[in-house]
Amino acid sequence: MKTLLLVRHAKSSWKDQALADCDRPLNNRGMRDAPRMGKRLANRQVQPDLVVSSPAVRAMSTAKAIATEIGYPATKIAVEECIYHGGIAGLLRAIHELDDAANCAMLFGHNPELTSLVNQLAHCSIDNVPTCGVAEIKFTATSWREIGEVGGQLVDFDYPKKIDD
Repeated sequence: MKTLLLVRHAKSSWKDQALADCDRPLNNRGMRDAPRMGKRLANRQVQPDLVVSSPAVRAMSTAKAIATEIGYPATKIAVEECIYHGGIAGLLRAIHELDDAANCAMLFGHNPELTSLVNQLAHCSIDNVPTCGVAEIKFTATSWREIGEVGGQLVDFDYPKKIDD
């Protein structure tokens, strides 16, 4: 069984228009939300075997903040260019290349592709994965290469503005 946590980067800053898209940092809300979401994941005892991120500054900053809260070494976060430039196919490629020894992986990326991938993999209809949103999908697959062919089940969907019931 494989568990995939798809995480959209936290809220980013548009303050400096001269920055390339890939270089945009988190804004104040993003810097606040990422550790909070990390704490929520830690409270649920989420412990990924692998963490993979887009190279974009906002995605890596989100990944590092969450990794710190869940006890995953930030130095072990893998960077995959295809998450930033590759669309849904790039996201799937990054997933398919994960080490099968890992049963739980966390991937940090961008919309609209992230929301589309969640809907595709979990056969659901989420309108939008908000910034710093986390979708947890479980699969009966034994290999990451099966993801996309084997449907998954959305077991948790959380985001900063969600009110706990």
